[in-house]
Amino acid sequence: MRNKGAIRLLAIVFALVSLYQLTFTYVTKSVEKTAQEYGAGDNDKEQAYLDSIRGEGVYNFLWIKDYSYKECKELELNLGLDLKGGMNVTMEVSVVDIIKAMANNSKDETFVAAIAKAKAMQKDSQKEFVALFGEAFKSINPTAQLSSPDIFGTLELKDKIKFGATNAEVLKVIKKEADAAIDNTFNILRSRIDRFGVAQPNIQKADVSGRIIIELPGIKDAARVRKLLQGTASLEFWETYSANEVTEYLNAANEKLAAINALAEPTEDAVETVAEEVKEEAKGEDVALLDKIEETATDSVTDLDAKEIAKKYPLFSVLNPTQRGSSKAVVGMSHIKDTARVNQILAMPAVKSVMPRNLKFFWGVKSIDEGGNVFELFAIKVTSRDGKAPLDGDAVASARDQIDQNNAQAEVSMSMTGEGAKVWARLTKDNVNRAIAIVLDGYVYSAPNVISEIKGGQSSISGDFSITEAKDLANILKSGKLPAPAHIIADEVVGPSLGQESIQKGMWSFIIAFCLVLVYMFFFYSKGAGLTANVALIANLFFIFGILASLGAVLTLPGIAGIVLTIGMSVDANVLIYERIQEELKSGKGLSLAISDGYKNAYSAIIDGNITTLLTGIILYLFGEGPIKGFATTLVIGIFSSLFAAIFITRLILEASLKKNRNITFTTKFTDGWLRNSAIKFLEKRKIFYVISGIAILVSIGSLATRSLNQGIDFTGGRTYVVAFDQEVSVADISKSLETVFGHHPEVKTFGGDSQVKITTRYKIEEDGIEVDDEVEELLYTGLKPYLTDGTTKADFLSNNRKMSQKVGPTIADDIRQSAVWSILFALIVIFLYIMIRFSNWQYGLGAIAALAHDSIIVLGIFSLFYGRLPFSLEVDQAFIAAILTVVGYSINDTVVVFDRIREYIGLHPKRDRAEVVNSALNSTLRRTFSTSLSTMVVLLAIFIFGGTSIQGFTFALLVGVMVGTYSSLFIATPIAFDTSLRLQKAVAKKK
Repeated sequence: MRNKGAIRLLAIVFALVSLYQLTFTYVTKSVEKTAQEYGAGDNDKEQAYLDSIRGEGVYNFLWIKDYSYKECKELELNLGLDLKGGMNVTMEVSVVDIIKAMANNSKDETFVAAIAKAKAMQKDSQKEFVALFGEAFKSINPTAQLSSPDIFGTLELKDKIKFGATNAEVLKVIKKEADAAIDNTFNILRSRIDRFGVAQPNIQKADVSGRIIIELPGIKDAARVRKLLQGTASLEFWETYSANEVTEYLNAANEKLAAINALAEPTEDAVETVAEEVKEEAKGEDVALLDKIEETATDSVTDLDAKEIAKKYPLFSVLNPTQRGSSKAVVGMSHIKDTARVNQILAMPAVKSVMPRNLKFFWGVKSIDEGGNVFELFAIKVTSRDGKAPLDGDAVASARDQIDQNNAQAEVSMSMTGEGAKVWARLTKDNVNRAIAIVLDGYVYSAPNVISEIKGGQSSISGDFSITEAKDLANILKSGKLPAPAHIIADEVVGPSLGQESIQKGMWSFIIAFCLVLVYMFFFYSKGAGLTANVALIANLFFIFGILASLGAVLTLPGIAGIVLTIGMSVDANVLIYERIQEELKSGKGLSLAISDGYKNAYSAIIDGNITTLLTGIILYLFGEGPIKGFATTLVIGIFSSLFAAIFITRLILEASLKKNRNITFTTKFTDGWLRNSAIKFLEKRKIFYVISGIAILVSIGSLATRSLNQGIDFTGGRTYVVAFDQEVSVADISKSLETVFGHHPEVKTFGGDSQVKITTRYKIEEDGIEVDDEVEELLYTGLKPYLTDGTTKADFLSNNRKMSQKVGPTIADDIRQSAVWSILFALIVIFLYIMIRFSNWQYGLGAIAALAHDSIIVLGIFSLFYGRLPFSLEVDQAFIAAILTVVGYSINDTVVVFDRIREYIGLHPKRDRAEVVNSALNSTLRRTFSTSLSTMVVLLAIFIFGGTSIQGFTFALLVGVMVGTYSSLFIATPIAFDTSLRLQKAVAKKK
């Protein structure tokens, strides 16, 4: 092997990088374990601990860099929602509403008809809505103009759509405006998510225009999330107080609270007296703060200085006030862990009584320190009788980022509407040398000082902006004119207890499967070669997790299945190499030469097999969503790391052993002769297997035509809930109870035990809105209340009993169904083309595709025949599509290895009878087929038994697929390729 030094160096670097990346996960878990011990079951106390060390160094890497907890958290291995609990939301900005708003809700007949037609066309098309709208408009009235005054030739759009503009030009403007609205919505949602306090939130734009996918690990209050995400953006411009004006009020508030605290002596009578006084003053509104005062009075003194400071300076111990004399609107700053406490204090009636009635406080949206811990508090002046801001987002016509005239710094140029310009002129005139706060959703994004009155509505906002910050502010200003809010079209909630259960079961299945593979390799290939293969498998596993952490990829339960399956399939490369080495040894070659030639001769089959599986993984990644993308990611990463480990690491170990003159054996006395000299007449029996497969295919098609498939809500749309009870329940009774509230029989199934059920309903799935989601949850709680423990509230039910929920709207269900069909068809076409080109023979491609179609139909048929008849779910959903494509990848890998050996044997024996050559080639691959299939089956069986209910259907599809795929590669793909080649030869001979 050439370049051993480079390969050895690459392996060492690879291992060190993986170790480096995984250390962050170890550090965060250690810190969180300490937080759990500190909290002693109190989640608030635990979170307070984590907030307090958020920006502090917790990991010093080789004295080079000190990483904070926040930085370690960002670099740790991400776990998917199915492993840690949380919420996954798909939101959609209605491009239809954007277009209607741009046209001022035009009543033009052609416009209205085009909108309706484009909506109908969208159901069966992957094109963007703007393009469909243009096609519909043209088909309804080819001579109509979108730039007419009745449609888009409005006063508001006069600067963007010129008089007489062509329809194509107008559509470009509409597309640009729609994209801008979607971008603004994305920025607003990202800003809101940052305030949830969620570790490792993820927000990204989907492939479909207008859709945004959000993942919020650890979220427990799904109703609050829906409300905050779907709320309309509120952009406001407020006048402000200066810090100099507010300082005296803050001092007064602090002194008043200190006086109250001074009365709170650590005696029962004193505490009761002060409690009554504060309760009377607070009128029951500040229980949380009162509890804190009582706790401070009665707890043993553990930190005298801290308690004395908090007692003497109750407000300033959590809010660092701005220096007296400052003219800025910032009145103080606090650590993130203290902001809630400041809010509590400022909301107390005792504190409000010393403050001006028109004074309110808003926090800044961004932290002012590198650690992301310190936030500023702004003083806002209310000048209107109704308490509303003097100017809102409707007044902003446009905004853009730019570089100032001196090319020195970034600034934001803002243009007001006609009416907005008048109010803006008055507002700036009244606030010269004072700040005006730009507030979105109750948080200050900027508070620029007014230099002079601004007339005409054209303004420049400058400050210490970076280019990125200027872009963000411009987007925020533009967001005030969002014509359409974003709606939730799909969401999934996984309870933390179910996530913890998934982790335990997933890890057990992983450990058991991995150990079984190690034992099998050691048993089948002896301690020499078997131990070498096991070292490579362990290195492979280490590399996979290291790469996942490096890429910031998310590990999901299907992802764990993908890793385990990759390990099972990676055995194939070692088996191919070892079988080749044994053949070279049997031919009389020395050990060193046999190893060298064995690797060389195995490369072709290894590369062909892995490329076809890689193509399947890429297609899965491109077409899949959520957990399917996670499965595809681990599959693709696993293929590359498996190849590196199997080809290079094992070679380095074997050659190092050769240098030390160690005796390397590749078989044991039990496995040396296993299937070594088999002489099965595969082709002579092919018609029997044609009949067997034909019957299986006919039965499958018959079942699909009559029973169809048990489609999950991914394909039908609907809502699904997994609910756990304290006792065994009857699915029939629950279905009957829910019928009374939903008005129809929902589908109720046992899920993972007699005390846990899965409920599916399509109640009001066509309708959007927070109120609909709340209504469905209320009805579900009402219908299930007789089966819940006495005293279980709705909040308890949603957080404890409801383990998982999922909503898929009808539109997204259509898209998922279409992408599933296209992904399978595209995979088959790509694989056919690859094999045809690689083997320079279309008959091989035909045989492979026939086998893949055979495998897919039979797996579908089994799911159709047995759903409802087996004690686990056989729903057809996105995970099932991933299983089908994985089966395609596995089956084609097996088939390619067989074809590769046939091609080799034909080249070695060109004059021998073709049937005899093919039979010999098939028999020579039996040891490899047996080892690979058995190891993969053992792995999948471990996942099926120990992996948990949520992936049993997925694993069952893989189990069936591996068995059918192994069968088809020997008894279907090769015979079909042989028969088509034979017929072609006979046809050519007849022509001659």
